Amino acid sequence: MEKRKIGSLAVPVVGLGCNNFGWRIGANESAAVVNAAIEAGVTFFDTADIYGEGKSEEFLGRALGARRRDVIIATKFGMQLGQIKGGAKPAYVRKAAEDSLRRLGTDYIDLYQLHRPDAETPIADTLGALDELVRAGKVREIGCSNFSAAQLREGEAQAAARPGAARFVSVQNEYSLVKRDPEADVLPECERAGIAFIPYFPLANGLLTGKYRLGQPIPEDSRAKAGFGPKVFTDDNLKLVERLIRFAQAQGHTLLELAMSWLACRPAVASVIAGAKTAAQIRENAAAAGWKLAAAEMAEIERLVA
Repeated sequence: MEKRKIGSLAVPVVGLGCNNFGWRIGANESAAVVNAAIEAGVTFFDTADIYGEGKSEEFLGRALGARRRDVIIATKFGMQLGQIKGGAKPAYVRKAAEDSLRRLGTDYIDLYQLHRPDAETPIADTLGALDELVRAGKVREIGCSNFSAAQLREGEAQAAARPGAARFVSVQNEYSLVKRDPEADVLPECERAGIAFIPYFPLANGLLTGKYRLGQPIPEDSRAKAGFGPKVFTDDNLKLVERLIRFAQAQGHTLLELAMSWLACRPAVASVIAGAKTAAQIRENAAAAGWKLAAAEMAEIERLVA
């Protein structure tokens, strides 16, 4: 599988989001997904301390076992975890990192990401604590999530003020064919600053998998049935899905291939991380990003989406 760079890390263009682990699927099912991912060349695993209230990290670490050094693990901190408020104060950063290392069963994290901005903590303080972790060998690269372009620029400025210190090498924000906010300023900022962009919810909570069709009942095992995406599964979006399906089929592809490959064609995108509950799903995701969309195809997609 094609590899791209997140700082010094080489990651496959398709990654696995582990947000289902420990919540929607158990330890054995999670291990089956991890095994299938590695077999398919998906060796970039993105999780967070809050996923499954810590069980996602535990299940991932357990499933990897002796293969840990063959993969890239990204995790996140900063959201409220149980009764712990979270945030990005230096003391909390250090504690959260140690807790994640323990749950993952590893002595280092490849990419450690601030899950969301913390308005109560100066970014310089957070970067200082993260730099300590890098210098201690507990973290290889640092990133952020849910940051605006202005917040990315502030982080860059603070890192530049401390020569040689760790800087954010990635940002992880929601981005898909139906959620295109990053195009306004975050993606241009990433290209300008050399920051890798990691899109989450690339399939818009399953809307872009092709299993949701206009006028048909929602599948019983879907995220929509579980209460996800009430703003996504609208008639307008389902009509868009029908247009995109017709376009993809005319080119000999599926909607899933279109959704994944469209993101992979974006210059700043490093890895498209989609979740999976089964081995079959991760195999489908792994194979879905190989469509090299031509300029005319990209233009037609813009027309259909508009």
